[in-house]
Amino acid sequence: MEENQIALDNLEKGADNPAFSSVGEERLYEECDGPCGESKEERRGEGKRRFSSYCRKALQPAAKAKRFCKAHAKVLRKVILGLLGVAYLCYFIAACWLSFQRALALVVMTAVVVFFICWSLFKKHCGAKVLLLLSPIWKCFQNSWLWLKWLLWVALLGGLITWLALDTSRNPEQLISLAGFCFLVLFLFACSKHHGAVSWRAVFWGLGLEFLFGLFVLRTTPGVQAFQWLGDQIQFFLGYTTTGSSFVFGNTLIEEVFAFQTLPIVVFFSCVMSILYYLGIMQWLIVKISWLLQVSMGTTPTETLSVAGNIFVGQTEAPLLIRPYLADMTHSEIHAVMTGGFSTIAGSVMGAYISFGIDAASLIAASVMAAPCALAMSKLVYPEVEESKFKGKASIHLSSGEEQNILEAASNGAATSVGLVANIAANLIAFLAVLEFINAALRWFGEMVDIEGLSFQVICSYVLMPVAFLMGADWADSPLVAELLGIKIFLNEFVAYQQLATYKKNRLSGLEEWDGSRKQWISERAESIATFALCGFANLSSIGIMLGGLASMVPQRKGDLASIVLRALLTGICVSMLNACLAGLLHVPTEVGDCVTFLITANFSSTNYTMYTCCKQLFASSVLENRTLSFTGAWASLAESVLCLTQCCRHYNHTSCTGTT
Repeated sequence: MEENQIALDNLEKGADNPAFSSVGEERLYEECDGPCGESKEERRGEGKRRFSSYCRKALQPAAKAKRFCKAHAKVLRKVILGLLGVAYLCYFIAACWLSFQRALALVVMTAVVVFFICWSLFKKHCGAKVLLLLSPIWKCFQNSWLWLKWLLWVALLGGLITWLALDTSRNPEQLISLAGFCFLVLFLFACSKHHGAVSWRAVFWGLGLEFLFGLFVLRTTPGVQAFQWLGDQIQFFLGYTTTGSSFVFGNTLIEEVFAFQTLPIVVFFSCVMSILYYLGIMQWLIVKISWLLQVSMGTTPTETLSVAGNIFVGQTEAPLLIRPYLADMTHSEIHAVMTGGFSTIAGSVMGAYISFGIDAASLIAASVMAAPCALAMSKLVYPEVEESKFKGKASIHLSSGEEQNILEAASNGAATSVGLVANIAANLIAFLAVLEFINAALRWFGEMVDIEGLSFQVICSYVLMPVAFLMGADWADSPLVAELLGIKIFLNEFVAYQQLATYKKNRLSGLEEWDGSRKQWISERAESIATFALCGFANLSSIGIMLGGLASMVPQRKGDLASIVLRALLTGICVSMLNACLAGLLHVPTEVGDCVTFLITANFSSTNYTMYTCCKQLFASSVLENRTLSFTGAWASLAESVLCLTQCCRHYNHTSCTGTT
């Protein structure tokens, strides 16, 4: 190799570089045949290592920032939450400063959130100390509980009897609802599986919670205003569905076709519920409600959690909350799970019923009241005689779903609702067609023996009329309420709520109560009773849905499920009726107001319920003797009395109308 090296003297002599000569090229090729290939790979590897080194150096600041965030995660979290808290506080102060009345809802929501945050912090840091300080008082209370318990029951019973005596003295018809309530409880006790094993603590606490909640919602001013506001907000919230459905279907279809008007609400509501589940809000609400029921009624966590979940979700979705525990649950616990599903409605279909025109506050109240009542009546009909594996268990783990982000949760909720929407549409088509076929067959059979107008609704109105009357409906309204009950039990509640919405629309439109021998609407009290009575999935078609849903989760217990489901269905039907009895007992008639002022200033181009009521009052105040018309009461000395009577006679028929012609 030395002879091939380039030297300065060679260059001076004009010698060529042998490396570039043909001979040198061949020699170099022979010498570098193996080693040169390896050096290329080494160079390539060296280049990759250098590139990786450059990347590491470039990413060093990001890696250091990541390590810093991990090391100081708690501090950073507190700083971010503090900044967000300060920003919200500034926003809250500005909203209250500009208009406190407008910001009242924001104040209430903020107060509730702050209360629970403070309670959680207090429980975490001071709970054990407070319990230790109160332990002597708790021991003293336990030692005196035997006589204190009876004293408390006597005081509660005495207060309830006194209140009922004073309250029903003004409206004696409320006593009918009370009698119906007692009758239904006794009927369910007669149907009990084990009469001697009934847990009366669960029964009385459940009925007591139902009554207290109904009293708060239907009688107290804060309760009425709160639930009316909540109902109005839900109706306003459901109005956002129109934006999406009008873009997809167009305004014409939304305004004219039922399927495009109502069913998109189910999609929207299902999407929102899925988002709330992803955020953990629904789980938090369900756990809090189930804790209250469990502590007061002494039921096990599994059955209580499922029944509490039924307030918000459907009969097959709520058992998913306790799916890992279903295989080990007792017959009584399975019965409670089924009864909770039959006694309530899902939040998604509740939106559809609200869109019909059904009172949103009544639907929400009925669904919440049904939870403690369902647990109580379940323990009355199917008492616990086995040893539950979950008795005394502190809590049940709730999963938060498998979605990775809020967009996936929204998408999954909307996609899941497609099956529900298709199921609702298919059921409506099938059941209404079957109902029409049954009515045609019954009319044909009736005509054979000269019975005109025989139908399924007529049969239900006669068979279930005593039940409707016991719930508190007037005797004249009882046939129509019984008809709705029959449709709900034998078909489904969707069809029944549609019919109830028609009756309500007729009443609010100010139509005549009677069109010949046919009643066109029912009273406001009967509407309230029917709304509560129909609020539940307890119908014959739901048996298959319940069995199919639970059997898919625990296929090894199909036999147990089939043996329990009919008893649970009966209990669910009676739970809705008990709610209706309470609605009748606590119903307060709406004040019409000053009819004289209303009719004098009214525009008679259209009618409404207030105009109908005031015109009936005017008809009752008019006296027609010897073709001479006179008035009594507030209308006696008014010059406008005859004019108002003439205007009323344009829309409604009465014997006094002959005196104005």
